[in-house]
Amino acid sequence: GVFCVKSNPQHVPHIRKATRLCPFSGQRCNTFLSINSHSNEPDSDTHSTILRLLTNYAHWLFNSYRLVWSAPAQNIIRIYSNMAARGHVQDPNDRRLRPIYDYLDNGNNKMAVQQADKLLKKHKDLHCAKVLKAIGLQRTGKQDEAFTLAQEVAILEPTDDNSLQALTILYREMHRPELVTKLYESAVRKVPTSEEYHSHLFMAYARVGEYKKMQQRLTSELQSRENKRMLLYKQLEHWPECNALSHKLLLKNPDDWQFYLSFYDSLFHMLDQGWCPPEEGEHCMEGEVQCSVAQAISFVEERVAAEDGKESRPLRGPYLARLELILRLRQRGCPEERQLGDPLELMFQYFVKFGDKPCCITDLRLYLELLNPERHVQFINRLMETVPMETVPLSSPEEEEEEEERGVALPGDTRALQRHLCVAQLSRALGLQHALDPAQKLALIQELKTRYRHGLQFGRTCLKTELQFSDMYCLMAAHVYIDLWAETGDEGALWQCLGLLEEGLTQSPSSAQFKLLLILLFCRHGAFEPVVDLYSSLDAKHIQHDTIGYLLTRYAESLGQFAAASQSCNFSLRFFHSNQKDTSEYIIQAYKYGAFEKIPEFIAFRTRLNRSLHFAQVRTESMLLDLLLEADISSSLEDSVKSLGLCAEEEDIPWAHIRDNRDLTVLTNWDPAARQLSEEQKRQSLEEESLWLRLRSLTLRLVGSLATLSHCPAPRNSEKAAENGLATKPDIYRPLLSQLDTTLQDASRFAERGLQYPFLGPPSTRLGPALSSGGCQCQAAAFHLATHLQELEAHSLEDTEEVQTRIGNSFKSLIAQLQEIFNKCKGDLLEVKDNQCKTQPTLLENLVFFVESICIVLWVSSYCGSVLRPLKSSLQKKKKKKKEINTATPAVFSGFQEYAAGLQTLLSQALDHVREQEVSLTALKLEGLSLQEPTLTEEEGRFVQGAMDKVQSSYLRSLQEIRELLKKRAETLRSLKI
Repeated sequence: GVFCVKSNPQHVPHIRKATRLCPFSGQRCNTFLSINSHSNEPDSDTHSTILRLLTNYAHWLFNSYRLVWSAPAQNIIRIYSNMAARGHVQDPNDRRLRPIYDYLDNGNNKMAVQQADKLLKKHKDLHCAKVLKAIGLQRTGKQDEAFTLAQEVAILEPTDDNSLQALTILYREMHRPELVTKLYESAVRKVPTSEEYHSHLFMAYARVGEYKKMQQRLTSELQSRENKRMLLYKQLEHWPECNALSHKLLLKNPDDWQFYLSFYDSLFHMLDQGWCPPEEGEHCMEGEVQCSVAQAISFVEERVAAEDGKESRPLRGPYLARLELILRLRQRGCPEERQLGDPLELMFQYFVKFGDKPCCITDLRLYLELLNPERHVQFINRLMETVPMETVPLSSPEEEEEEEERGVALPGDTRALQRHLCVAQLSRALGLQHALDPAQKLALIQELKTRYRHGLQFGRTCLKTELQFSDMYCLMAAHVYIDLWAETGDEGALWQCLGLLEEGLTQSPSSAQFKLLLILLFCRHGAFEPVVDLYSSLDAKHIQHDTIGYLLTRYAESLGQFAAASQSCNFSLRFFHSNQKDTSEYIIQAYKYGAFEKIPEFIAFRTRLNRSLHFAQVRTESMLLDLLLEADISSSLEDSVKSLGLCAEEEDIPWAHIRDNRDLTVLTNWDPAARQLSEEQKRQSLEEESLWLRLRSLTLRLVGSLATLSHCPAPRNSEKAAENGLATKPDIYRPLLSQLDTTLQDASRFAERGLQYPFLGPPSTRLGPALSSGGCQCQAAAFHLATHLQELEAHSLEDTEEVQTRIGNSFKSLIAQLQEIFNKCKGDLLEVKDNQCKTQPTLLENLVFFVESICIVLWVSSYCGSVLRPLKSSLQKKKKKKKEINTATPAVFSGFQEYAAGLQTLLSQALDHVREQEVSLTALKLEGLSLQEPTLTEEEGRFVQGAMDKVQSSYLRSLQEIRELLKKRAETLRSLKI
């Protein structure tokens, strides 16, 4: 009953036969879908599946048996196809409209009109119902009434698919195709980014023979072709063609920035190569070439003059192009730069024209280096003179008087606000804010907070998903707080910074910049618990898991939140693992639809992710975390290694091709160039990340090979193993340990440099703390102990006195090293001194290194036990056989017992320390501490108090997880006997 078919009775048997064959014959029907409906009202996905099935089956059926489609059937199936493809059946209106579609489909036009009238009584604004009613009226001969009804909808310029498709059908039945063009012209105006509407409009023009208009919405494709030509010219280094094409395109569109850059690049390449145009004929296949600085200056000045002469608002491109040319000429030491004017004056004029646009700061910031430092203050003062400011009444007379005393004039509208905000951002970018003393910085913070809160009135009607106009004042005040902390070491500045950002987030819940800076600050305080929700609310999509995921995974494990750390790593890994499958599908689709140029891009994208530094990091950390939480607790180390699929023999990190895909500029930063992250610092950060990854990867592989040490086939069985087709695995433990020692030496040399990155730059790895705590050295010593046990196992007890001595010394050394790490964990994580809340997050990080080291030591100790146990048993049997009662027990056995007892004592001390910390943290009262600061209002104090509470709660959570893990390790240690 879905399709209306003009057929005769002789077709009926064929239709019945086809119905029987379709579900079972893959050769006769290309589409077979099985639908199981468990309810009377299938869900939207099932509806969509049904529609696709019916559509595909109908096409196969009628093509196979050469049945005749009626025009109404073609139209209705088109609507159903679109609904199925786009998933519009999820819209409740589709369910309401479905009966009308069915009546029209069955040719029952009067009932369709009646059903539409009923629906319109309840839903007067359901435009599609009006159009479907018009279709019913048209088919019952009431053309005038139908046309009037259709025009009521068309005047409203609908953009929903159902109305547009239905109007298209109606106009075609009326033989008025020219009305379809008007319909989609309005739709394209309203939704200019819809490729589908552009396509419909193109087809509508094709039906009425509007060839000129067909050549026009092709505009984007023509631009794409020119971009491709430009790209090829650059790759081939055909600079004359690149220059001529850029010049030609800029004459058409003087605001296209990419062509200005191509124009300048090609010009200076030709100058360096000494290129000269031929005396006769065309310069190149693209036309005339501008090959001198004088021509470039003349060209840019002409573009600027054209913009100055316009009555409408000018374009930004020509003005920025002039500054760009000055910058490039100055970098090359060309005196012609003076012909273009004074940079300060030109930037001032640019601000006058575009200062109320948010992009003004990003535009001018590129050229601040053109200003002499002596003129920075002069430049800012000149800009401030053009900012319209007025004293605006505040919420209460008291506040108004307070602001008048401070001398703060506030903007009266958003355009004035944006101009002042741009000046403030430029002032920070020029370093003027950094030059202030602490008292001046505090005054600046108060002014910025006042401007932020005043600006909130302009965004009262903003949705929660929209940002407030004055958000950047709040963010800038937070940056000045960070400056103050860096200069004075006053931790109160960071607490107030946290409180301010929390306040800002209540006004702009979707502000990514507030969330990112809060993540950074909470992690610097050692609090990971609030970070999880903040990162989740960022709703990172696809490639962002690779570009900004490091902000989360860097601190996850190091702050003791093991469960959240494991979850975070697995969350990132899901993206990387799905990339393989998804990218393969993209490539298949590109082949299917002939988009062959996209195939290399998809392959390059997949390669980029497979070689990602972050991918290698989260994969390694995830497996280490799983072993840390499970091995020798819920299952043996060997079983845990097998379940992870860890193969210690294979190196799965592409060290030679590792890619750093981190976005290190994700945080908004107005600092001067000297304080920004330099290219050298980026290189050093990558070196540090690679060193730390190599250490962690070698640690993981050593643990994996440690699990198999006690299960290596003995030499006497090797011949038999070879006969069965199994080769003895080579001993990779010692080569891996040698690599670990070498990497530790490299890491120590790197740490000695004492490198520091800007606060808003990349966070340092755990490399420095791991070395300073002694954790890395302790873990390496534990792995070396296993090699001594290998020697002991390979020889008899009588011939290994020297080895036993080394083992005994290793036992004592490990206890001493673990004790040293534990000593660096002592102290209060959170304490109150002089009414100030102070934190020591390094203690928490050291405690985590202690836990990791304990786990590795216990795994090695377990191997020790597996070696010593049979040796002691064999020795006791020999004693009984020879009845030698007074024979001295080898020192290695008593040494191991003392070693195990020492570990037990150390674990007990650690557990007591963690419990004490939990008790003191729980008893610590932080209420009212924030209000001790005289510059904070009561409301501000509440936000600061909330931040303190989050840090306290996070510390307690970390201590709880650490205590639980240590408790389980202590239970494991009790079973470590020989």
